[in-house]
This record gives sequence, C-alpha cells and structure tokens, in this order.
Amino acid sequence: MHNQTLHFTDAQKLMRPTAFTTMVKPVGSLCNLDCDYCYYLGKADLYGGHQPRMSDELLERYISQYIESVQVPVVTFCWHGGEPLLAGLDFFEKAVAIQEKYRGTKKIENSLQTNGLLVNAEWCDFFRRNNFLIGISLDGPKDIHDTYRRDRGGHPTFDRVMRAVEMMAVNGVEYNTLSTINDRCAGRGREVYLFMRSVSRYMQFLPVVEKTLSMDTSGCPEHSGDNGRIPRAAIVPPGTPGAMIAPWSITSKAFGKFMCDIFDEWVVQDVGERFVQLFDITLAQWCGVQPSLCSFCPTCGDGLVVEHNGDVYMCDHFVYPEYRLGNIGVEHLRDLQRKPEIFRFGIEKRNALPSDCRKCEYLFACRGECPKHRFATTRRGEKGLNTLCEGYKLFFEYTAPYMQQMRSFLEQGLEASRIIPWARQKRGLR
Repeated sequence: MHNQTLHFTDAQKLMRPTAFTTMVKPVGSLCNLDCDYCYYLGKADLYGGHQPRMSDELLERYISQYIESVQVPVVTFCWHGGEPLLAGLDFFEKAVAIQEKYRGTKKIENSLQTNGLLVNAEWCDFFRRNNFLIGISLDGPKDIHDTYRRDRGGHPTFDRVMRAVEMMAVNGVEYNTLSTINDRCAGRGREVYLFMRSVSRYMQFLPVVEKTLSMDTSGCPEHSGDNGRIPRAAIVPPGTPGAMIAPWSITSKAFGKFMCDIFDEWVVQDVGERFVQLFDITLAQWCGVQPSLCSFCPTCGDGLVVEHNGDVYMCDHFVYPEYRLGNIGVEHLRDLQRKPEIFRFGIEKRNALPSDCRKCEYLFACRGECPKHRFATTRRGEKGLNTLCEGYKLFFEYTAPYMQQMRSFLEQGLEASRIIPWARQKRGLR
C-alpha cells in the first residue's frame, strides 16, 4: 500500500550526516501579546499554566547537545516563543557565550522571532554585535495588524511594532517580516504588499487556518475577560471531535487570490530587490532545488521543538502529548532526533497524501504543504486533503508561465530579475 512506501531518498536521509533544526522556546508560550489566532499560547496548559524561563543549566545542556548532534559545518539556532525576549538580555548574552564555548570549528547562526514590543537600543546593539537575524511579526497596515495583534490589556500594538522596525533599521539590525494572512486580509493583497515592501526587503506571508472548539460564550459581555475581550478559544488538533474552522481563518480561494495579487506587483518591479518566501520556494521547486521551508519538502521531521523545560516535540505545530519525544535532561538530543517515531512522522507527510494529490500536476510544488492543514476531504471522500489546496492550485497555475521563464533565465546563467521586462511586455506595460 502507498501509505507503507519507503523511497530511496528515505534511506539516504538515514545515511546522511545528521542535520536538523531546533526551534527553542526559552520561556515556552509566555507572551506579552494576546493574539486571537495564536496557536501557541494554550501550550501553557501542558505545564500547569506555569512557564518559567529556561534555567542556565538547561540552556547549556541544550546548546552543547545541539552543536554536538548536528554533523554539518553550520549550526542554526532559532529562538522562538511565545515572546523570547521575555527571557531577558542576560539570558541571550549567556547563550552566545555558551555557543562560543562549544562550537569548535562549526559556524553558529542565530535567528529570533519577536513581536517587537520589547525591542530597544540595548537589544539592537546585542542583535547587531552577534549577527542575529530578527523576524518581526507585522500583519500589514494598521487596521489589519491591530485587529488580532493586541497586548495583554487589549491595546493595539501597530505603532509600537513600527517603532521597533525603525529602531532596528537605524541600528543596522538584519530583519525580515512575518505576516499572517487572516480573514481581514481577503481581497487586500496588493494593499498589504505595497505597505510591507516599504518596511522590509524580506517577507513571509503565513496563512492562518486553525481548528477550534466552539464557544457558547462568544459575543456575551458577561463572559468577557478582564479587558473586555472574549475569552480565548481553544485551538485544537484538526481531528478533534466537534472542532470547527476558527473565524479568523482565511479561506482557501481568498488565500490563493491574495498571493496572486502580491505576485502581480512583485513580478513587474521587485524581482531581485524584494524577496517573498513563497515565491522563492516555488521557483526553487520549478528548478529542482531543495526548498527552504519544511512545509514544501516531500517529508518532514527535521524541525524539532525544544521547550523551556527541555521537553522535545516533533514539530512546532504538533506540540501535543502524543508527539513528545522526551526530554534532553534524560536523553541526549541526538538520540531523541533518531527515534523511529519521528522517522515515521516524517514520511507520513508523503505517504498519507490522498490519491488526488499524488496525481496532481502541482504536487512537485506543494508536496501537500503542512500536515497541520490536512483536514479537508477530496471529492471522492478521501481524508487528508490540505484545506488550502484550492488556493495553492490557483497560485501555482497563475504563476507557472513566469516561473518557467525565470527557470529558463537561470539555466542560461542570467538573473531571475530578467523576468521584469518580460512580464511587463506580457501585460502590455511600459
């Protein structure tokens, strides 16, 4: 049966030098924001609602084990949350010193995702001195951003985030932006892109599609929290009985149209100057190059999560008890990464694809995308279809002629930016 298939590339994966990434959560899901769509805030429940900062002893154990486990020249640390800056500047100064202690001949790279509220001159100095790549969460223009990204008191955050962006730009900090595509973004792709291109050269757009349990208290003031906001809905795994699509989720078609509208602007003026993650990944797929994001790889399982207490999970989107591998205080990170259950989890991404997906002309581009989104059914009633399938097909079909032409330019040793005059001529633009 197809779902039992092992490929030659699976065997190669087992034989190659060990290379995997870790997303480390030094304060777990602790955050100074209360974003409606956050899938991670609820993870505090796994730890009794308490998520203290990772201890110095555990920090050293994690860093030493990770550097030792990775058998490639470059070791990349990804600091995430929650809000990782809540760990404090002293914590990260120690982390950098420990990395230097154990790195040997390996090169160390650091990236950190932040909401920006705590960024100040001291943080900027630290980021610049230690070559941190900063991802900052910004959903677009003020009205879109402030709809869901509010602080713990229910106050908007757009102006504070923009001050952080300006501070990093002035201080020479390397950064990119991460923007969610939620229901407020529908039909506003061009507007969002024109704003984001004024802020950043490197952009990620992340579709928000979550399953939640229904809340009978929705819309009832007497059940609101202390700040007057409706209590947080519980975001649950897709297969949870009674779960429904969260109201802030983007529809599949609206997602595809959003990305096509951004592409329309990018392809006639910004290729080589502005970089959109999905566009880079799609071109890589057309060129037969390994994509930079696990969602678009044939299999997964190479991106572990290390929690504040040393617990290790198979994936950031699967931090649930059944996906826990163990704890680095008990087992070495290398041994946790080699467990057979994570190998099975990884190849299930490919083997569980519905037959419609396996016959799709764009399978090479999407690879079924992330398993967290596979809760739709095909027209034949097969489970496991990505709920964003229609949108991805729309995007891949729309961009195919341009991707093919850029591939041709690259094969000739030319810059992909040669597509700009080609695209303008194709559209009758000067």
